[in-house]
Amino acid sequence: MFKPGEMKTHEPVAVFALGFRPFFLGASALAVVTMGLWLGVHRFHLPISFTRLSPSLWHAHELIFGYALAVIAGFLLTAVKNWTGIPTPIGGRLCAIFLLWAAARIAFFFGDALLEIAVIADLVFIAALCVSVGMPIFRTKQWRQLPIFFKLLLIGVGNILFYAGALGLLDQGVRWGIYSGLYLVLGLILTMGRRVIPDFIQRGVGYPVELKNRRWLDLCSMALFVMFFILDTFTPFKLVAGWLALGLFALHCIRALGWHSYGIWTKPLLWGLYLAYLFLVLGFGLYALSTLTTIGAYFLAIHTFAVGGIGLVTISMMGRVSLGHTGRDVHSPPKMLTWALFLTAFASFVRVLIPMVDQHHYPTWIMLSAVLWILGFMLFAYIYLPILTRSRVDGLPG
Repeated sequence: MFKPGEMKTHEPVAVFALGFRPFFLGASALAVVTMGLWLGVHRFHLPISFTRLSPSLWHAHELIFGYALAVIAGFLLTAVKNWTGIPTPIGGRLCAIFLLWAAARIAFFFGDALLEIAVIADLVFIAALCVSVGMPIFRTKQWRQLPIFFKLLLIGVGNILFYAGALGLLDQGVRWGIYSGLYLVLGLILTMGRRVIPDFIQRGVGYPVELKNRRWLDLCSMALFVMFFILDTFTPFKLVAGWLALGLFALHCIRALGWHSYGIWTKPLLWGLYLAYLFLVLGFGLYALSTLTTIGAYFLAIHTFAVGGIGLVTISMMGRVSLGHTGRDVHSPPKMLTWALFLTAFASFVRVLIPMVDQHHYPTWIMLSAVLWILGFMLFAYIYLPILTRSRVDGLPG
């Protein structure tokens, strides 16, 4: 019984207790459904209406602004609370933000027939996300987090460019939006990866190791990446972008070597992150190869960034964050998670590396890669559904 004057507090249902829960579930489900729909349209002529967008552009948009942004939303709505000490949306407010994201995704399941609905839901979702992430940062004057916030804001601008192009308001809007979204997501991954990957390795390999970030490497890679992003997205100067990509390849090779420790290969949540980083490095190398030589590897580079880089790093981060923030041991993940990571990594290998030596069966490799991706995320969703929908095992809120 409650005493007179005592206020009863209502704990949110577990799935809306903190931002990572609904958005990681939604992201893993979308990874399966969207890739399945794209495979159906691309290979089996599934009759989904496309009049203002091509199926490939729809596929790219949903994996960047649908899947990847959902993972980012879940991560930031959880991390910002820890960084600032100020609560981020939970319960009904979190549910409303998630439903806006879900409404845009469902609208896109019908191709571009419900494009206007997708536009409204998506842009209101991104605005709500930016406010939810930005307000605690500004209130606590956590200026160190501003680069992350501004990248999130620019991802929203990229989505506006995409929709302006899709609605016929901006000639290059669709392309500018897709490539802005891709590179800004990569930039966010590189920024967060620089912070967390060496720390996770040091604490996770089980023996003393000290991994350092070099200041000169941070500054050079950041400057080159910004120039690379602008030149490849908004200008015709692909040759210059190719030289910048070569520089980024070299710089990130140095960083990858500095982060390597033999113990990562026995820890799935470590080798998943490290291998994803290697795919990002390979992406810069393939981009340079495609622009500085006659080898046509441009779209292989883009898919190296997207499948091997974004896909593998996000599933690895979702796996780790979900364990840590539900009171479980991040150093003892579910055994089946190794297979989910392996299937996603193998999907990247099949999509990017095999076509480099066998172009004759390219459609087969695309289809096999899509199937492996679907299986990997189905397994992830199966493993993490009970984790994400039940209360923390230690009884703490969140």
